[in-house]
Amino acid sequence: MFRRTFWFTAGAAAGVWATTKVNRKIRQLTPESLAAQAANKAIETGHRIKDFALDVREGMARREAELGEALGLNADPELPPVRRVAALENRDDPQYEKNPQHGKNPTYVERSTYSHNRNEDH
Repeated sequence: MFRRTFWFTAGAAAGVWATTKVNRKIRQLTPESLAAQAANKAIETGHRIKDFALDVREGMARREAELGEALGLNADPELPPVRRVAALENRDDPQYEKNPQHGKNPTYVERSTYSHNRNEDH
């Protein structure tokens, strides 16, 4: 009698365990759950890529400093002066207007040093 009770209880426990296991797996395979898992994986991958990019940037800066030191380059080179477009600097100056009788026309610069000729240096 105790044997039958033992095996009945063991079978019932195995059935409950198998049912909960199957229900969990079914919930994991719903479209909402799959979408959430994919989103989490995408976020995790994005963080890994970001960390990789930061590591690469750090290594690149370190190597650049090593090469600059080995080649004797100045760590803080003087930057070239800021280039400005002369047409914008002189837009209110009447001497650079092409059409002085029309006040609303855009202004042009006669002394521009920029050449639009692509073949000039060849």
